[in-house]
Amino acid sequence: MKRTLRYVLFYSSLIGLWALLAKLHVWPPYIFPTPWGVAETLRSGFADHSFWVAIAVSMRRMLIGYGVSVVLGLALGLGIASNKFLEQTIGGLLVSLQSLPSICWLPIAVLWFGLTEKAILFVVVMGSLLSVTISMETGRKQLPKIYTMAGRNLGARGVRLFWHVTLPASLPYIVTGLKQGWAFAWRSLISGEMIFVTLGLGQLLMMGRDLNDMSQVIAVMILIVVLGYLVDGVFFRTIERQLQQRWGLATAA
Repeated sequence: MKRTLRYVLFYSSLIGLWALLAKLHVWPPYIFPTPWGVAETLRSGFADHSFWVAIAVSMRRMLIGYGVSVVLGLALGLGIASNKFLEQTIGGLLVSLQSLPSICWLPIAVLWFGLTEKAILFVVVMGSLLSVTISMETGRKQLPKIYTMAGRNLGARGVRLFWHVTLPASLPYIVTGLKQGWAFAWRSLISGEMIFVTLGLGQLLMMGRDLNDMSQVIAVMILIVVLGYLVDGVFFRTIERQLQQRWGLATAA
């Protein structure tokens, strides 16, 4: 109850400060719209289904790109952690590539795939893949050797050893990597959708800019933040609670 009250007071204060600044006309209304102006844009956007369509299209792209990056990242991370040659070659390259902002992949995506859906998906995958791979590698390396030894003494080998020992013990690091990968993929998706005319939240953001409609820009930004928060709060936190209840594991910091 106290936590909910704190949230209500905090966000009410932010909206109040926003409304006050808008009333003082520190900036022109077309640059700094009122909260009720943005609320009206949100209402009309959902009423004419433009926001619903954009959310559906963006989430579909996100699920495809993120799903590909998770599958590839887990396999690649496990391979790097299990093979010294891969660790010394591909592992070092991935660490270096992680310093690249996801927007750096946009020119390559356009040149390779043109202004197509594949270009957006490529940017999403590359924005998320490295984080998932490195987290899987870290989780595998941080696994105490006694866990593997105990599993083998109990008769676990190969896939059974991985499924019942290696994977559960690595889950805190993997979940952290999945959360980071989702955040990076989400940012990459919005950047990718802004590069050419296509349905999606990124394109609605650019339309607001082109039309000098700051209310739409802020409304779409709110949607992007809320969707990201919901995925983290509903999906990943649920996984974290289940990990703690089933194995007593806390996610890595």
